[in-house]
Amino acid sequence: MQNEFGSLLIDLWRDLQQPDALWQAGALALCLGLGWLADRLVRGRAVSAAAEGIKAQAWRLGERGLRRLVFPLAALLFVLVARVILGQWQHVNLLSVAVPLLVSLAVIRVVFFVLRHSFPHAGWLAAFERSFALFAWGIVALHITGLLPQLIDLLEGVGFTVGKQKLNLWMIQQGIGAVLVTLLVALWISGLIEARLMAAQGMDSNLRAVLTRLSKAVLIVLAVLIGLPAVGIDLTMLSVFGGAIGVGLGFGLQKIAASYISGFIILLDRSLSIGDLISVGSERGQVTQITTRYTVLKGLTGVEVIVPNEVLVSSVVLNESYTDPKMRISLPVQVSYAADLERAMAILVAAALAQPRVLRDPLPVALVAAFADSGINLELGFWIADPANGTGPVRSDINLAIWQAFKAEGIEIPFPQREVRIVGGTVSV
Repeated sequence: MQNEFGSLLIDLWRDLQQPDALWQAGALALCLGLGWLADRLVRGRAVSAAAEGIKAQAWRLGERGLRRLVFPLAALLFVLVARVILGQWQHVNLLSVAVPLLVSLAVIRVVFFVLRHSFPHAGWLAAFERSFALFAWGIVALHITGLLPQLIDLLEGVGFTVGKQKLNLWMIQQGIGAVLVTLLVALWISGLIEARLMAAQGMDSNLRAVLTRLSKAVLIVLAVLIGLPAVGIDLTMLSVFGGAIGVGLGFGLQKIAASYISGFIILLDRSLSIGDLISVGSERGQVTQITTRYTVLKGLTGVEVIVPNEVLVSSVVLNESYTDPKMRISLPVQVSYAADLERAMAILVAAALAQPRVLRDPLPVALVAAFADSGINLELGFWIADPANGTGPVRSDINLAIWQAFKAEGIEIPFPQREVRIVGGTVSV
């Protein structure tokens, strides 16, 4: 195998100097064209099927991944067939070079389809894609030139011992590759599971999120446990590092670990849900996202607050829509002692009922709260069903209506007054 690929480029150069090289180039162009045609046909059928809505979400996800492989795999199949047929009459070194290139193209497409689906908003993915593509094409180049076996022998010659396990650089490279492959498979399966769970309408959203994260975590652990032993790396050697790393991380990551555990508690006990209007400490807003580490609150001003889950578990949280989204609002109003209280209270109730956001059940109620120094304190209490839209606008509209009605009825809203008397040349208040 080493001699075969070592002389492949030399043989290819010799072929290109012969007139029959045009047959190889034509056959390769035909294979690539047939692969492109097969890709177009499959994509056209997939679009029509999606338009009809006859495919399940999980099946469509797998179908999208398969469509990315149609061109390289179809072209590879045609190249292999053409190499067998054309090889009966002449050399086919150009087609032999195309085989590993098409295989590497298929591998790169599979890897990054899984990564894009698993990390849809990752900014680092574009840079990693370029690096991985260069690495993959570099391996193919070493394979074609026959230098790959020599590089493997060089890596195997650099060995060391960790505990009772003998390792070398090639074994470590194999372990990394095996873990990456099993991780990609695990991420692919977790993506299918997530798509199926998200489509389950009868299941609680928090429970779907918990099952999705748990399935992904379990699959990733299984990927590592399967990948390392597959290349001969004993997992017991990890215990050499486990103690020191565990002690260091135990002190350094207490808060992070607490937030992750708190995130699972919040998702499982359903104390918070997407859309709830909550207050924690000085922050108040609507829950827009719950992750395993933090919860995002969007305030009424549009500012988003990221609250660690540990804070939500260890603090008192005011959930204004936990079991019932309705909320009572009270407006204090003061009138003078000379005012008609019954009329003033009727005006308060009428101003509240004139607002469409104010509920009719229960009805708004006006109360006499207290007899103050400057006037009589009244309180208007009413209920709304959408506190997430804010209470400022409805308060402002009702206060404006009360002010206009009081002016029309001649009801005075008092303000603090002081009486100054001059007795014997001295001022007394």
